[in-house]
Amino acid sequence: MIHFKQTVSENILAFLDQACPNHGLDTDQLCAMFEYPPDNSLGDIAFPCFKLSRIMRKGPPQIAAAIAESLHSEVIKKAEPVNGYLNIFMSDDYLTSGVLARIEEQGEKYGSHRFGEGKTVVLDYASPNVAKPFHIGHLGTTVIGHSLKMLHQFAGYSCVGINHLGDWGTQFGKLIVAYRRWGSEEAVVNGGIDELVALYVKFHAEAEKDESLNQEARNEFTKLEQHDEENIRLWKWFIDISLNEYNVTFGQLGIDFDSYNGESFYTDKMPEQIQKMRDMNLLKLDDGASIVDLSEYNMPPCLILKRDGSTLYPTRDIAAAVYRKRTYDFDKCIYVTSAGQSLHFAQWFKVVELMGYDWADKLVHVPYGTVSINGEKLATRTGNVILLKDLFANAIKKVEEIMEEKNPDLENKAEVAEAVGVGAIVFYYLYNNRIKDINFMMEDALSFAGNTGPYAQYTYARTCSVLEKAPEIEHGALQITTPEEAELLKVLARFPEKVLDAIHDYEPSVITRYIIDVCTAYNRFYHNCHILTAEDATVKNTRVRVTAATKTTLGNAFGLVCLKKTEKI
Repeated sequence: MIHFKQTVSENILAFLDQACPNHGLDTDQLCAMFEYPPDNSLGDIAFPCFKLSRIMRKGPPQIAAAIAESLHSEVIKKAEPVNGYLNIFMSDDYLTSGVLARIEEQGEKYGSHRFGEGKTVVLDYASPNVAKPFHIGHLGTTVIGHSLKMLHQFAGYSCVGINHLGDWGTQFGKLIVAYRRWGSEEAVVNGGIDELVALYVKFHAEAEKDESLNQEARNEFTKLEQHDEENIRLWKWFIDISLNEYNVTFGQLGIDFDSYNGESFYTDKMPEQIQKMRDMNLLKLDDGASIVDLSEYNMPPCLILKRDGSTLYPTRDIAAAVYRKRTYDFDKCIYVTSAGQSLHFAQWFKVVELMGYDWADKLVHVPYGTVSINGEKLATRTGNVILLKDLFANAIKKVEEIMEEKNPDLENKAEVAEAVGVGAIVFYYLYNNRIKDINFMMEDALSFAGNTGPYAQYTYARTCSVLEKAPEIEHGALQITTPEEAELLKVLARFPEKVLDAIHDYEPSVITRYIIDVCTAYNRFYHNCHILTAEDATVKNTRVRVTAATKTTLGNAFGLVCLKKTEKI
């Protein structure tokens, strides 16, 4: 709709130039004023004339009527003034020569933008804690983060995806203690990360009986910080085991990263920033700890150093941000974490600003809601988690069972089952507004009816099937003959605008919900309109081309939300 709005805005601007030369408006401002009517029968877009009332010194209904009389454009079917609104309908000619032709011309670039060209975005997401399982609680940061990366790339940005691994901290002291007391090399080699998790859970269970274990863990981590050779060896081993498993999950999601620099990478980069804070008199002592007082900004103090001089998350995050700015010269640095960390990010963002870094306003926290399982919070230390690998395996198995029943001769069944099964989980998550808490219910996530990933992928496969059977497309005359054709093209026209909305709001659900809108419109068109059996050659060709445009748009949208294109199901 962006191009349609721009064209109509140019017509309205021409009217204003004649009626009120000193109006002071431009096409961009007029474009931003358009609204979508609550009902399609009221128009494709609506222009509210209330803001023009003061400028023109007339009532909104009079202004709407005057603009309606002045609009003469081949893109407009009709314009109706109603109660101060101007309801505008798109012409069939514009649907074919404008919308359909643009999709065909742009292909894989349809829906994309160029405003990000020459700019860099750094995205910090996924970032699991090493030696802990990749569970459903990690899904949010991973798929929201990667979707935002794809969206920004689609707008022309150069994107750097960073997996800021949690590879440092006292938990490694705990794991080292647990491994030496209750583990073995053979068990860890055979059990992988599952064995590491079991050891971690056992440590916490035993520490509740024997408090001295916690001090022993702190001692082991101190040795690790001091580069004890054996502890460094174990630490690196635990990281390798973890990454091997994580990469399997990332592979299933079609995600890769440009950097795996974790917390440990910044240990030698923190002293410079700490000294800078000291030099600027930002650090204050509070009961032996070093803090930055943020009371003036209605926030608790930001803790930079503990009493013993050890660093904390804010210290490492500040050092990482400075390193990323120096390395990538980002225009935006986006952090995708749970909403529970919002205060943490607000605090250290403010500290970066107080340190005089003029790029502090380029730091963006994108929060998302929590995930619970049947109402219970996730906790690694108690073992109350659903591992993503198990969740994906269950989904894939269910898809395989359905395929065996519905389409047993399908080629590449295993590959398709994985694409649909994993897609079902991802789409279920991204269909929700990111800030909402999710109570994860397995049966809802794996449902293959309604507004789901499998429904979307099946619709995509349906377009592929139609096109496989269709005659070669002829780029000649086109003819819209049914409301279903027109409505589908109008939905397809909204894709570039939806991409803008998703980027502006950092909200992938804008795209998943749009995908369902496209699927609903296409399936209505598919069931109510003869495509391959249409008697009129022009009508048949038009409907085949509309199908091809739907396939293109869906395919482009899938790539923005970690959903794989399935040509056959």
